[in-house]
Order: sequence, then C-alpha cells, then structure tokens
Amino acid sequence: MRRVPYARSGQIIGLLGGSFDPAHGGHAHITREAMKRFGLDRVWWLVSPGNPLKAKGPAPLATRLAHARRVMQHPRVTVTDIEAHLGTRYTAQTLAALKQRYRGTRFVWLMGADNLAQFHLWQDWTWIMENVPVGVLARPGDRISARMSPAARLYRSYRISGRASQLLGRSDAPAWCFVNVAMTAESSTAIRAEGKWTPSSDL
Repeated sequence: MRRVPYARSGQIIGLLGGSFDPAHGGHAHITREAMKRFGLDRVWWLVSPGNPLKAKGPAPLATRLAHARRVMQHPRVTVTDIEAHLGTRYTAQTLAALKQRYRGTRFVWLMGADNLAQFHLWQDWTWIMENVPVGVLARPGDRISARMSPAARLYRSYRISGRASQLLGRSDAPAWCFVNVAMTAESSTAIRAEGKWTPSSDL
C-alpha cells in the first residue's frame, strides 16, 4: 500500500484535517459537498496523530484510520496518515510540507464554520490564509460567529461569494469561500459521550 497519497500536477485537492475520533457520516457528507461546491478533483482526509488544541489524546492512529476508511468509501477520497510520515504537528507545518512535496498540485484547506470561528487561535493561521485557499462549510448555529470571527474580518476582501464557489480551487491565496450546507447532527464528541466509540474493539 502506498504510504503517501499520489497527486498529479494541476490537480485540485481538498484537505480535510482532524483527529477523526471517530469519523462519522457528517465528515463523509461535508466531503462530498466540498467536492461539488469547490470544484475539487479529490479530497484527502488527514487523520492527525493528535490535536494540539486538545489536552486528552485521541484513540490510536491505526484504529482511527481503519474506521475512517470504512466510513468514507469514495473513489475520489483518500484517507491518509501523511502527517505522521511528514512529522508535522500543526496545520501550517503540514501545508508547507505538502506544497513542497507536491509541486504543481493545488490544495484547498477545508473546514467547518466552527473552525473558522476560532481559526485565529491556530498556530500561523495567517500563513495558512496567505498560502492556501480555504473552503468553509457552515454547520447549524455556527454561521454568525464564523462570519464575525477575526479571520473572516481580516480577510473579508478576499472572500469569494458562494455563487462563485467553483472558482476557489483555481484561485490564488489569499482566497476563501463560505457556503451553507445542510449538515447532519452527528459529532465525534457526541458519539464518544454516548459510549458508541470503543476503539479497542474497532480493528
């Protein structure tokens, strides 16, 4: 099995990062919507070794990868642990390494509106905005806080309208687009709280 995903020069690849602890149908839904809305050729799920913003570590990486691959089965989506191979810890580091490794490939960072609301807390978040187009998918209840966030205000003049969302992947950073998508109510936090995620028996 290929240890790192393959990409051709000129492809537009969306990147959805996270701990995926566990992956669920909501992740799959926003991935399919992102491919349609932002004109993406492929999407990579970047299953992280750990989330620097969370004090408690996630389930083992191999367990989360195996579960994510069962949840997201699509010919244009690759579930990968490339961050573990790159040795990166923060999103900006990962993006810089990917841009170096995959010259000629166009990447789009994907995230929910809840992430945009606290994006200014991420390490080197302005570098991300300045170097990679960002596609934001709105979740219920997160729209107002996201649109009023420091990141949205600082980069408001670089926002692409939802009607022109297909242009995002071909746009040079800084560029970002906010689209409203009907979301599922699933969340990793709720799944863990309800005791439905038992990593030790998942493989």
